[in-house]
Amino acid sequence: MLITGLSTYWGARLAQALETDPEIEAIVGVDSRDPTRELERTEFVRVGTQHALLRRIVAAAEIDTVIDTRLIPDSAVAPPASAHENNVIGTMNILAACSGPGSTVRRVVFKSSAHYYGTAQDDPAFFTEAMPRPHPPRTPIERDIVEAEAAVSEFAEQNPDVTVSVLRFANVLGPDVTTSHTRLLSLPVIPMILGFDPRYQFVHEDDVVAALAHALRRELRGVYNVAADGVLALTEVAGLLGKPYAPVIPPWGTGLATAVLRRLGLDIPPEMLGQLRFGRGLDNRKLKATGFAYRRTTRETVIELGEHLRIRPVLRGVQEPYRYEREVEEFLRWSPHVRNPAYRRGTSLTPRP
Repeated sequence: MLITGLSTYWGARLAQALETDPEIEAIVGVDSRDPTRELERTEFVRVGTQHALLRRIVAAAEIDTVIDTRLIPDSAVAPPASAHENNVIGTMNILAACSGPGSTVRRVVFKSSAHYYGTAQDDPAFFTEAMPRPHPPRTPIERDIVEAEAAVSEFAEQNPDVTVSVLRFANVLGPDVTTSHTRLLSLPVIPMILGFDPRYQFVHEDDVVAALAHALRRELRGVYNVAADGVLALTEVAGLLGKPYAPVIPPWGTGLATAVLRRLGLDIPPEMLGQLRFGRGLDNRKLKATGFAYRRTTRETVIELGEHLRIRPVLRGVQEPYRYEREVEEFLRWSPHVRNPAYRRGTSLTPRP
């Protein structure tokens, strides 16, 4: 199994979850940066999305499953050019490494985003997977996601023997993950656009990992929405968090208002402004029909975030963050003294009489 984007939060979380599965023979993770979470049996290879290098890894390890977790759905994370390089060009290179004569790849899981649908005043109450996007993409991130999914769809058509799964995730909340929405909801007062109370649907970070694992184990083919049950108005979200809300963003000239907020430390990306106006709902019945069960509803996800925000000042600084050290990792993984206790018992520095 090959996990791309091992240094991302989702790549590392998924690798940790799959390491406990004895049916998975080997897990290889690739990224251009160091892993951010401690892993036990995942083999890390420092490589970007160069398709020639990835193809060599796929062929040498006889990879049969590729899970691509690299997508950047939040433009506050990277500038548009870097996000496009990662989201579109990187996806094309990974798909190229999975194709070709003699390829051993039989399953591809692509982590996508509900930003594929966009946001507009005339949106349906809930988007189903069969619905096309009603309007052209309006932000760079939305364009990236549409282009990336188009590349995945073309790959699926050209490789019918490969099971291709595309998972479109709603906004994610959780105690560990950091997104523009978690930063917004962490503020003492939640800003809103004057005259709008958008509907929100979230998914818990644990359900994101569980959905990715479910898709590869069930070998799901096609597109699936991933969003928890229930929809809340943003004012209801603020109430569950025990926070006041303030409609301080004007409905027109939002660019100037968000520039002021950015100077105050809050960056509201363009794709998020659309949600603060109209919100979005996803129909999640297709994934549930395959046997997937969400562990938390949208309401429960928000309540858990609120509990975490209340105790976060106490927990801050208690745990030292994980830091990848190549020499230490290689010693812990490959030294016979660590891997085989019997070796230590049978080996002595002093000669036996």
